[in-house]
Amino acid sequence: MSDSNITKRSLASALKALMEEMPFAKITVADICEKCGMNRKSFYYHFRDKYDLINWIYDTEFISVARSRQYASGWDRITDLCVYFYENRRFYCKVLAIQGQNSFSDHFRELIAPVLEEVLRDILPEKDVLDFHINFFSDAFICALERWLRSKSSMPPEEFIALLRSCIQIAAERSPDF
Repeated sequence: MSDSNITKRSLASALKALMEEMPFAKITVADICEKCGMNRKSFYYHFRDKYDLINWIYDTEFISVARSRQYASGWDRITDLCVYFYENRRFYCKVLAIQGQNSFSDHFRELIAPVLEEVLRDILPEKDVLDFHINFFSDAFICALERWLRSKSSMPPEEFIALLRSCIQIAAERSPDF
């Protein structure tokens, strides 16, 4: 592992540890650096801000791993994603609650949209409104994901995914006239 990745992983571990102790809004870059014994210059060499660090955590822990896998369908990719979030739900409950510019939710929305497009393209008949459906289901997916992860008795990922599939199937089966 390169020195750069060692530094980034150290900063990521420090942020995760701090998020167990205090709200994200109260964590400063100085706190993160102090926790792992680095200076602010090292932090800013690798990341723009603490939001960028959160996005990097997701990108390296899930996206880089997912890119090395072969998925038969968008649903297989969504299943893998939901299992990852479920296994890391303490962290992502907090991360998904962060709002504002550069938030993880915005970053995640950009990444989930192509996956949902892959799922929706084949089942929704109105191709001229596909973008609307992708945006709608991206927002709905993120909201449902956050609610699912925050639930004290989160159902297993397989059940959550089955419910997601049923929602999309129902939408696909309905006529536009309702």
